[in-house]
Amino acid sequence: MCRFCEIVQDPTTAHIVFDAGGSLAFLDHRPLFAGHTLLIPKEHVETLGDLPADRIEEFFRHAQTIAIGVEKAMAAQGTFVAMNNKVSQSVPHLHVHIVPRRRKDGLRGFFWPRTKYRDETDMADTASVIRTQLDGISAGPP
Repeated sequence: MCRFCEIVQDPTTAHIVFDAGGSLAFLDHRPLFAGHTLLIPKEHVETLGDLPADRIEEFFRHAQTIAIGVEKAMAAQGTFVAMNNKVSQSVPHLHVHIVPRRRKDGLRGFFWPRTKYRDETDMADTASVIRTQLDGISAGPP
């Protein structure tokens, strides 16, 4: 079982910020910046090409919702939303990175330094503020 499937099975092993339909989102344990969130399908799917066609709309609607919530929660100027397929995919389970961004935040190209949360409390607090922003956000048409 892959690491992300383990989180689906036991959500207490991650800082969950979103759980709806067939999607789950949690904080990246090695964030580019605080609030860096990973969105995954709950079912094990390795790449975007493996995601069933009838799941694409819901999955990306969730990505849109989380991007809005992360930007607001982290008082960011925008977000970076990306995924790797196979190459540079550290866990072989489809996941979308949603990263809060600010002008002149130091990210250049794809050689980005990773940071750490101060401690578990800092990580839990960050997850909480994102969850609060996600409550009530409706992204896109139904």
